[in-house]
Amino acid sequence: MDGSFTYKPRMIKEAKMNGYSIRAVKSSDRSQWDKLYAGYAAFYGVDQSSEMRDIVWSWLHDDLKETCGLVAEGNDGKLIGIAHFRPFARPLSATTGCFLDDLFVLPDARGAKVADALIHRIREIAAEKGWSMVRWITADNNYRARAVYDRLAVKTSWVTYDIKIE
Repeated sequence: MDGSFTYKPRMIKEAKMNGYSIRAVKSSDRSQWDKLYAGYAAFYGVDQSSEMRDIVWSWLHDDLKETCGLVAEGNDGKLIGIAHFRPFARPLSATTGCFLDDLFVLPDARGAKVADALIHRIREIAAEKGWSMVRWITADNNYRARAVYDRLAVKTSWVTYDIKIE
């Protein structure tokens, strides 16, 4: 538990739930992952090309990139959810945190606690690595997801700012 950044998907153990399991993303998941990630982008109204998904997919399988991926797989082998996360430095506390970048569950799988299970598994991984916290952001109007997040975490009072680099 050194808090280091090295933690790639192949090192993530599978967790079984009722009706689905949480596991690391693997190469054979590509087409299903692609549809889920495109659905995630569409949900947030983000223009995303197949080339952009190619880049993210490559990050998930590159030991030199910090981004890791989990999937929720139904008992029928169909992927029903994805999550991408990565470590980040927290200089003020001299710790490493975990940032949950993306979380998406198929609409017909919502309500089955798939998001809860994905977040729970990320929390376990963060604890295994000695990371100090799991953090994420969501849209203010993402009410259904926020109801889940309000059960699982503490909403902070921090305001987020972006500077777009052209």
